[in-house]
Amino acid sequence: MNALTPEEKVRYQRQLIIPETGEKGQELLKKASVLVIGAGGLGSPVLMYLAAAGTGRLGIVDPDEVNTSNLQRQILYNTSDITMPKAEAAAEKLRHMNPHTEIAAYPVRFTFENAASLLQGYDLAVDCSDNYSTRYILSDATLQAGIPMVYGAVREFIGQASVFNYRGGPSYRDLYPEEMHVAAGEKPGPPGVMGPLPGIIGSVQACEVIKIITGAGDVLSGRLLQADMLNLRIEIISL
Repeated sequence: MNALTPEEKVRYQRQLIIPETGEKGQELLKKASVLVIGAGGLGSPVLMYLAAAGTGRLGIVDPDEVNTSNLQRQILYNTSDITMPKAEAAAEKLRHMNPHTEIAAYPVRFTFENAASLLQGYDLAVDCSDNYSTRYILSDATLQAGIPMVYGAVREFIGQASVFNYRGGPSYRDLYPEEMHVAAGEKPGPPGVMGPLPGIIGSVQACEVIKIITGAGDVLSGRLLQADMLNLRIEIISL
């Protein structure tokens, strides 16, 4: 049963009155399962907005612990969470945020070996990782599983978002062939990131997830949103 309870109708009232969502869309959200890979800068707003929106089940994959340097942009955490596993700390916060959303924490790295088992039972996956190798694994695994991948990436003041493997649309490999990154190699050390940027891109990702689930609007499949917040330029590029 996915019918909304009286409390849920009050909680989600601002979504229920949107014509493109309505009660039917909210029931689809309640039924949906979303796996989020990475619970950091991008994962924080994605998880918070999807939980608040009434997504039925959220899975959180992240092998790391919260550290002090995370707090500048990973708004799901606070100082008392330092040294806690991110997946478990995030799950605890989200359960308090919305008790109607089921939360599963997976404090492991997303790898080729566990990708299929982690994705099993989820309707779509959200890429909130911070490295190329995880994105390639996720793109291949979601393609194999027949579910969409909602992509996001941030660096300094620049962010990107798109939707891959959606109804026969492009994959991450179509945007970035692996050979390009293998040749360049992964740069040592994490990139700089302006704190609000993951909030902007993560919010776009959360909107795309909700649109995919409810069937509302145009999905970013076959298109790449790129935001340059230093120079206030936002463009959508056809893939």
